[in-house]
Amino acid sequence: MSTDKNRATAAAILPLVGGPDNILSIAHCMTRLRITLRDRSLVQDEALKALPAVMGVVEDDTYQIVLGPGTVARVTPEFEALVAEARAAAPAPAAPGTGTPHTVTADELAAQGAAIKNAQKAKNSTPFKLFLRRIANIFVPLIPALIGCGIIAGLNGFLTNMGWVPAVVPALAAMASGFMSLIAVFVGYNTAKEFGGTAILGGAVAAIIVFPGVAKIDAFGQQLSPGQGGVLGALAAALLAVQVEKWCRKWVPEALDVLVTPTLTVLISGLVTIFGLMFVAGEVSSAIGTFATWLLATGGAFAGLVLGGLFLPLVMLGLHQALIPIHTTLIEQTGFTVLLPILAMAGAGQVGAAIAVYYKLPHNRSIRATIKSALPAGFLGVGEPLIYGVSLPLGRPFITACIGGAAGGAFVGLFNQLGTAFGSTAIGPSGWALFPLLDGKSGMGLTIAIYAGGLAVGYLVGFAATYFFGFTQLLCTSLNEPSEEEQSTSEEPVTSTAPEEEAVLTR
Repeated sequence: MSTDKNRATAAAILPLVGGPDNILSIAHCMTRLRITLRDRSLVQDEALKALPAVMGVVEDDTYQIVLGPGTVARVTPEFEALVAEARAAAPAPAAPGTGTPHTVTADELAAQGAAIKNAQKAKNSTPFKLFLRRIANIFVPLIPALIGCGIIAGLNGFLTNMGWVPAVVPALAAMASGFMSLIAVFVGYNTAKEFGGTAILGGAVAAIIVFPGVAKIDAFGQQLSPGQGGVLGALAAALLAVQVEKWCRKWVPEALDVLVTPTLTVLISGLVTIFGLMFVAGEVSSAIGTFATWLLATGGAFAGLVLGGLFLPLVMLGLHQALIPIHTTLIEQTGFTVLLPILAMAGAGQVGAAIAVYYKLPHNRSIRATIKSALPAGFLGVGEPLIYGVSLPLGRPFITACIGGAAGGAFVGLFNQLGTAFGSTAIGPSGWALFPLLDGKSGMGLTIAIYAGGLAVGYLVGFAATYFFGFTQLLCTSLNEPSEEEQSTSEEPVTSTAPEEEAVLTR
């Protein structure tokens, strides 16, 4: 997508979300442009959904516009630039009845903040969910590097197995492993930034974990090893550093702050990390790896059934990113996460369900158009457009999509139970996009075949469950619009028996 097209997309979105003055913050994840709004009522939802680049919208703690992987990373900077340019060009607002600029008061800001806070859905404002989102915010910026390094690792493994270009193999190994060897530092940096501390201090404390010199230190009667505790240790160390720093900012005299606060932050947090957190986090990390291996080895089919069936609701709630630390821990330990291929089956069930809806409603052009535009992203593992544009509003197809995901997950989990363990070397992609990241101990041919088989099972079961059980007869009849020939022969326009439901489903 060209820069001009990205800017055009951003320019089309901006007025439909209330203009630059209605934007409080801008961010993005792998697929969504996330906007904090001043006044939700100014958003033109239907016009926004009708934009060609928009796959759907999600209302959560922020207003989220689904643009798809790659596109969102290019549109967001253009959107930010347009907002900044509009604000710089606009004159300061004048107070009513005067010709002088009006200065926003603290009370006005507090009132705006209170209005925004009250507008959030209660179910998405629980402390637990908010904490999980903040944890996800730490890892989401790392995903592009994880994907790039994961694909290079896969290429390196392929070249090694084939005996091709041996001189290039060490270089590719360095590229693939360099980031992972220092990922704790990036996690510490992002953690401190997310929780209100100085980012570089969080990175400095986390760097202790990967420093080779810790091998000379004994803690809890055993010698530490570089990297012990991994990303979980880095997360805990940076969280501690934030608390120490905030305490120092409160009690250290301002004249000494620049010297004392950083020193005490690194010293106190560092000592606790070395003589406590590294050991504890190491035990937790080992337990996660051991449990995941045991779970799939002993009850893989059932575990896959549950994980594949429940993943779509997690995506619907926006909590699926809270699994990123677990995936990252497994990749640190074994080189791949065995959970991601199973969870990816939820997307297969969603695709199968959407195709069934397409064939079940041959006369509903609006729903069929939505499915046709969202299916390519669905095959690549981006499920939000199909979830929020098709299956979830319809009700039953969301449940039957989960059934398809459960079937695909059980298929992949069964082979793990039979001894063919495999996973993804990185996180982020799903669906067909996961093929380049697959790795296992039984050969790439078998690994790819099992994953492809799981996708096929998810597609077929999701389709069948939706086609035969996804609609009541009344709902199916009401959602099928008459053909153009029928409309032309009718003296009066035919209206749907479920107008409110139709309005929700049309884009």
